Amino acid sequence: MGKAEAQGMNAVQMATGVALGGLLALGMELVILLLGAVAVSNGILKEDAAPQLTAAACVLGCFGGGLLACARWKSRRLLGGLAAGVVCYLLILAVGLLMSDALALGGQALVELAGCLCGGALAGLVSGGRKKKHPSARRK
Repeated sequence: MGKAEAQGMNAVQMATGVALGGLLALGMELVILLLGAVAVSNGILKEDAAPQLTAAACVLGCFGGGLLACARWKSRRLLGGLAAGVVCYLLILAVGLLMSDALALGGQALVELAGCLCGGALAGLVSGGRKKKHPSARRK
């Protein structure tokens, strides 16, 4: 296998890692938001906590998805986590477009973008590559 083939396979592995990370992040966000809706309906949380709950779901979901994406990247894990966060945010926008007729970008959309990027970046920082320890110089 040549160097070009190895780089091509690595790029495919990175792209699938980011796509799977974005999908996992969206799924985790939906589960967290579902649990938040149950908490609101049971009276555990107030309805005013919806924006904070959405931001927390974005951060936690993109953290989990970013960890999956970073596991597939050999280097530049911070970039992989950020890419998974961006993919998740684009999926959120796509779902929002499907649910309504017009794209409404407001303050909440910026909070979601910041949450997705922060969660992905945190995953990239936490999953930093293991550095090999160089053996100390041995004396003769």
